[in-house]
Amino acid sequence: MTTQYGDRPTGQQPHGAGQQPHGAPQGTATGNVLSIIAMVLGVISLLFFPIVFGVIGVILAIIAKTVRHERLAVPALVVSAVGLIGGLLLGALLA
Repeated sequence: MTTQYGDRPTGQQPHGAGQQPHGAPQGTATGNVLSIIAMVLGVISLLFFPIVFGVIGVILAIIAKTVRHERLAVPALVVSAVGLIGGLLLGALLA
């Protein structure tokens, strides 16, 4: 909103602009829940069912990166991918 004296902002917003309902999530994620779950699944996939746990971990890490913009998404993606590939290689060596 501008004043009649030029394009100087008044500091006021039109009704409803920039407001979110009470309890609605903000644009940036405050937690790293999906990233932490993806890391745990990546570590678990080293020993148990890498096809299942590793793939789910990679998917969760991608969602955490693209949708929720979590800080730990990139390390979670790396841990999940290493867990997936390492679990597959470990399973192939021990089979």
